[in-house]
Amino acid sequence: MRLLKTDTIDLLPQLERQPHKYAILSHTWGKDEVIFEDLVNGNPESKPAYDKVKFACRRALADNYSCIWIDNCCIDKSSSAELSEAINSMYVWYEQADICYAYLADVDANTGTDIQSAEFKSRFARSKWFKRGWTLQELLAPGEVIFFAKDWTVIGKKSDLRGVLSSITGIDEDILEDPQKLHFASIAKRMSWAVDRETTRPEDLAYCLMGIFSVNMPMLYGEGGVKAYLRLQEEIMKQSDDQSLFAWTLNGAPDSNKHGLLADSPSAFRSSHKIMPYEDYEPHRPFQMTNRGLSIELPLSRLSDDTWVAALDCPVPQRIPTLVSWPYICKSCQ
Repeated sequence: MRLLKTDTIDLLPQLERQPHKYAILSHTWGKDEVIFEDLVNGNPESKPAYDKVKFACRRALADNYSCIWIDNCCIDKSSSAELSEAINSMYVWYEQADICYAYLADVDANTGTDIQSAEFKSRFARSKWFKRGWTLQELLAPGEVIFFAKDWTVIGKKSDLRGVLSSITGIDEDILEDPQKLHFASIAKRMSWAVDRETTRPEDLAYCLMGIFSVNMPMLYGEGGVKAYLRLQEEIMKQSDDQSLFAWTLNGAPDSNKHGLLADSPSAFRSSHKIMPYEDYEPHRPFQMTNRGLSIELPLSRLSDDTWVAALDCPVPQRIPTLVSWPYICKSCQ
């Protein structure tokens, strides 16, 4: 992990001892970002985005942090090994940061930053920061996040904006308050938070979720988004027996459509935000991927002569009766 010195805006030498506490920046990439090579070559000031780096360092220095981590500056993307290590470690780096600064470059503060104002709340919610895949973990992992508008005016802290942030992202307020509660949320619920998020590279929509599920896997850019997402689910399956992994729907798909039990993308979990993990006090056989596909035992009920329903162990609140059984229907599977 490389760090940026906040007083000189230079990279901290790797042989130099790293500080115990550091700040970290969360932002969306724009044009001409300052990258690792710019700092190594000594000409970062030539980039239009240098002001973002400068103000982030200035704020961190004012908050008594000698170092800050900024992804575009601190990762040498020319090294595939370093990039893979960084992506697999990123959730932990945000989790261990003493403070996270979330810079929303598209939120103008000229008309004020009163979060109680309906007009400003609407502008805040429309920020593309809430639509990017990588910023999901950058919201969840840190203990505290300070949000800044375009001119670095403070909008507020995550701890004070929990209600607003929950309404924008769908993330429960208690999880925003205490990141340690993240793993009490079902797999389906966590997947639902990524439904409307986007990444520049299709594979990153899977890779950006690894930390949220505490899994690691190699980066294979070029494999495509679907294969990357299938690999993510397979890795989750190795560590969890939460059957809500299979509690997703293909909206608008005809009954004749054939599909495996693993989803192609987080969008399949759009209706799964209320799914709860099942506290099963009786052991059941584990499920796993084999060379012939998914091996799982589920209770079957006959719906009609040629249709059976397989019930998953993942309940939903009783106030949503249409989803209580969350069945998977298979025809002619006697």
